Formats: sequence, C-alpha cells, structure tokens
Amino acid sequence: EEDIEVNDPLLRFFEHCEKFVALVEENDTALHQVDAFKEGPEMKRVLERVAGALCLPPDELNADLVQVAFLTCSYELAIKNVTSPWCSLFSEEDAKVLEYLNDLKQYWKRGYGYDINSRSSCSLFQDIFQQLDKAMEESKSSKPISSPVIVQIGHAETLQPLLSLMGFFKDEEPLRANNYARQAQRRFRSGRIVPYAANLLFVLYHCEGATAPRDEYQLQLLLNEQPLPFQHSNQSIALYADLKDYYWDILQNCHFEEECRLPKQNSTAADEL
Repeated sequence: EEDIEVNDPLLRFFEHCEKFVALVEENDTALHQVDAFKEGPEMKRVLERVAGALCLPPDELNADLVQVAFLTCSYELAIKNVTSPWCSLFSEEDAKVLEYLNDLKQYWKRGYGYDINSRSSCSLFQDIFQQLDKAMEESKSSKPISSPVIVQIGHAETLQPLLSLMGFFKDEEPLRANNYARQAQRRFRSGRIVPYAANLLFVLYHCEGATAPRDEYQLQLLLNEQPLPFQHSNQSIALYADLKDYYWDILQNCHFEEECRLPKQNSTAADEL
C-alpha cells in the first residue's frame, strides 16, 4: 500500500550522465584493456583447452563465445543449483581467467577505470546522506522519524559505481590486460561485490549513552548482509560526524550536472584516468 516513486535520474544516473554515455558507454575504445585481455596468452590457453574438449579447431572459437558458455554454466549453478554440462568444459584455472575478464569489464565500465564511472553516482550518495541528516535532526528534536526505513531498488550498475565512489575494494594497481597474475589476490571482484540480489544497507544508530554530542550518532554499513569496514578506520561502525568529514569533498563539491557535462573540446575516455 506504500507509494512507489520511480526515480531513474537518481538510481539510473549512468543513463543520464552525458559524459559517461559518450566517453565510456558508447566509446569503442573505453574497454581496450578488456579487448587486449581477450587476445592475451591467458585467454588463448582457455580457448585451446575448450576447443580441444569440443574437438574443434581453436580458430572456430573466440573469447566471446567461450564467455557465453561459461556464463551459461554459472547461471544454471546460481539460479537452479545444478551443474550444467557446459561446466565440464572449464578447469578451475579457466574459471579464474574468465572471472578476471568480467572483472576487467566492470572495473573499466563501472568501477575505478575512469573517474566519471563513480563520480556520476554522487547525486545518489548525497541523497543518502541527506536522508540520514533528516533522520538525525528529527531524532535530536525528539520528533518521530518520518522515514525510519527507505528502500531504493536499482541494479549492480547502481551499486558498483557508488561503492567505488566511497573507495571500497580499490587495489593499489589498476586491473589491466597484462597483470592477471599480479592481481590474483585483488580486492576488486565484482562477483563478490555485486552478486545476485546485491544490497547495501546504511544503519544510523542513536547512542543515548554518548558522552559528547559528536559521539551521539553512529553509522554502520552492511554489504550483502555482512558488515563492511569503513575506509578511514577499518572499523565496521563509525561516528556519523567523522564519516561526513571523511566524505566532505564528495558531499560538498561533487555536482552531477558539472561532472556529467561533456567538455567543449575534443576528449577521449583516456582523459578521465
């Protein structure tokens, strides 16, 4: 019986960001690292093994076809909990290579690859903190919390840029086509960060026993129902005031219209690095 509001500009910001659409989404060269990895030695070994299993010449397969077979395997396992015949084509090492291929795509299209990927989500980030501020002010004035729970539903394309904007799961070295082996222990694993039914929960606590006003409100993040340690403290609960200080630049200086405006002069996606 609750009113449902469709707010695509807020939750599908990536479709409304002209700069992202032009320089990343519709730019054939933006995913050059992904294309290079498809032609690299790791993928070639996967193609040879799969071709051998299917009794096909290797030149009749390409990375895209093999990835479709791997996704079919993973979908049936995840959705139906059955081992698809397609899974028999792949070794564990093959799966790791194909996982990295997908992570490369998410990294360069939704993650840290280009600044605009995450900066385009700042309006959503600011909206979340505005709602938290409102709840805190109502609590301070002893008013009933007008919106004790706010549920916003989007996609992985909504969450991944937001988490990148907040600095989570960032590796010291960017994911590239030529550093697969060095990224074996990478933090950026999109299948773990935004799996099926991925969710991010902001929980604001009022601590009545706080000895100072600054300590009275604290925040916890839960990603996929698990506590997510904050970047600035590595703790799973932070003072709300400290968190706002840590993200002050994004809260004050990230403006969607400015971030997403295309530059007047000719530009390429590489300029966003």
